[in-house]
Amino acid sequence: MLNNFKINIREIDKIKKISKEEKKFRVKNLSLFNEVGFPNKKNEDWKFSDLKTIISKNFDKFISTKKKTTNKKFNFIKDFEHNYIILVNGEFNSSNFKYEEKENLKIKTFEEKNFFDEKSNSLINLNNALFKKGYSLEVKENYKFKKILIFYNLFTENLKANILNSKNKIILKKNSELHTIDYVINLSKNKFFNNVHESIILEEKAVYKNICIQNEKSNGFFHKFCKSNLASDSNYSSFIFPSGLKFNKLDLEFNLKGPRSECNLQSAFFSNSDDHQEIKTKVNHIAPNCKSYQKVKSVLNSEGKGVYQGKILVKENAQKTDAYQLSKAMLLSDNSEFNSKPELEIYADDVKCSHGSSSGSVDEDSIYYLMSRGLSRKEAVKLIVNGFLNEIIESIESNSIRRFVQKKIEGQIHEY
Repeated sequence: MLNNFKINIREIDKIKKISKEEKKFRVKNLSLFNEVGFPNKKNEDWKFSDLKTIISKNFDKFISTKKKTTNKKFNFIKDFEHNYIILVNGEFNSSNFKYEEKENLKIKTFEEKNFFDEKSNSLINLNNALFKKGYSLEVKENYKFKKILIFYNLFTENLKANILNSKNKIILKKNSELHTIDYVINLSKNKFFNNVHESIILEEKAVYKNICIQNEKSNGFFHKFCKSNLASDSNYSSFIFPSGLKFNKLDLEFNLKGPRSECNLQSAFFSNSDDHQEIKTKVNHIAPNCKSYQKVKSVLNSEGKGVYQGKILVKENAQKTDAYQLSKAMLLSDNSEFNSKPELEIYADDVKCSHGSSSGSVDEDSIYYLMSRGLSRKEAVKLIVNGFLNEIIESIESNSIRRFVQKKIEGQIHEY
């Protein structure tokens, strides 16, 4: 399948039940991908994450996706009541909304063809060419979910050097509300590449809150591009805890199109090996009186690599913008690495915008103080790391969900 990073058109022929028009669309996008291949550091958005080199070092070839496994058993989260959607190797498998009024939501397999037709992004072209069907979820006007919705992203143990592509879409109608958790469960011990593209649409006064977290460490290579459009008075909050994946890049774009729309993104991750974690954001302030808030905190040990690229764009009409961006990194090893690229591009004159970035080692005075109180150096560092990351976790409002996230993060720190 992979020959000098070019994918054979026969892979499209293996996709069943597609029309001539859709096949033409897929072939066009595959040609666009093959012209460029996987992005490398010549691309400004990938200057810290040379994916072409990373792929060549970790994969001799990609193989066709094996048949979907539908009866895999895994442990559902029991810490709190929830609705759920199960995705198996990226494909929509099943759902359960027993806590909701089902007439107020629509859930189905993703069916749109012309989705994310962006020629400048080769991974979107790859996704357009080879995507299998994820989910499409719509919440009707004035309906607020009673319980949180968990997306169980299950990857089966038969994955090995597979390349997975899927698409998802969420639409929240006027004055609706939804809280979700993206939860990755990877049963494969092998390397594979997962390429996801999502669209999130918030209509007027809609509220969406999301948490992303992994169950445990994984050899998966993950990339997600998500574009979110926010109408007037809508609110989007996202908590991202990306620790655990071998390679993970989240490319997130927020378009604040309506007045008084708000976007809040916070992230905390701990890397204790040679994992590569990246968050790239672009927040486009298009309408007046909008707010955005970003805070990313990273702890890197061993040969871990972290990247944060964040851009705030304020259009001419976006007066009274309030935008904040901050990244902080703690390096526990001489071999760990953190790269940050904060950007402001402002065309309005009545705005309040700030950004900042810092990285450094653990404060030795703090370690000395804790060791003088009877802790070992390792215990002291763990305590400092915990406190550093907990600032993000404490912002989660639900007690039960906050405790669930804390257990996952503390489990990763415990391995240090």
